Amino acid sequence: MSDSQNVTDYPNANTIFMVWKLKDSPQLKESFQSLCALVLNLNNSVFNRFPDSNASCIMGIGYEAWKKLDLPQPMPKELCNFEAIRGTKHIAVSTSGDLHFHLRADNKSICFDMAMEISDALSPVAESVLEVHGFKYWDARSILGFVDGTENPHGEDRDYFGKVGDEDPEYKGGSYLFTQKYLHDMTAWKSLSTEEQEKVIGRSKEKDIEMADEVKPSNSHIALANIEGENGEELKIIRDNMPFGNPSVNEFGTYFIAYASTFSTVRKMLVNMFVGNPPGNYDRILDFSTAVTGSLFFVPTRDLLDSFSG
Repeated sequence: MSDSQNVTDYPNANTIFMVWKLKDSPQLKESFQSLCALVLNLNNSVFNRFPDSNASCIMGIGYEAWKKLDLPQPMPKELCNFEAIRGTKHIAVSTSGDLHFHLRADNKSICFDMAMEISDALSPVAESVLEVHGFKYWDARSILGFVDGTENPHGEDRDYFGKVGDEDPEYKGGSYLFTQKYLHDMTAWKSLSTEEQEKVIGRSKEKDIEMADEVKPSNSHIALANIEGENGEELKIIRDNMPFGNPSVNEFGTYFIAYASTFSTVRKMLVNMFVGNPPGNYDRILDFSTAVTGSLFFVPTRDLLDSFSG
């Protein structure tokens, strides 16, 4: 799996997320070939120029784009159009997107330059449908004030939970990428006491310590977002969430981004959150956080990108 894209890298201080929708253009396939080569070159360039910056450019490809670009068949086993998940009160919406870019570095200038190169390459054959600039907030906290990503796997577990294995040998080393842009109602959130906020999350706010099971509410975020398999084994995803915000217009949010070896793991977590476990016992954080996007992509290995580049 050494030729995988940088899905198991840890979050960096600056991030740009971009989603593009492909046009019907006679130059589309040729432009996509050049784009794949560009992604590989950007990663090589930033590694050589800024070896200590932990910079990377990761490209994911959506289901419709995979078909439109005539990429290999059969496609990755769990790549599909994400279907909205509807609970009694909240909805994990589905939004379209063909290509997703995750740009990160310790220096914002690196992210910005990579975004410009990608935009120059894509603008003739695609339109931008989303761009979010994320940043590290204090000690990896979300705008809600709690540490984010505490349940992330570490060490070898990041490969195990984040990359496709032998179950889909043609795409081994690749990764399923699911993203959601959340907007937070900070007025309502700030109206809660710290103790009430901690019950919503299931952790202490200051020290990031998880509540004991007998104290933690069953509808807390931690209780519902942590999931198990049929045999009781713990299932994990690699979260690379980043906060974003525009204080002058009262817009604050979290860009949720998950890399996983299977999309079914992510979907089970979403069902727990939005439908509830049991149904109706939905994730209380959704009363303060609204998902406005939801898209699934597949991140191919570097070798596959190289083959796509022609």
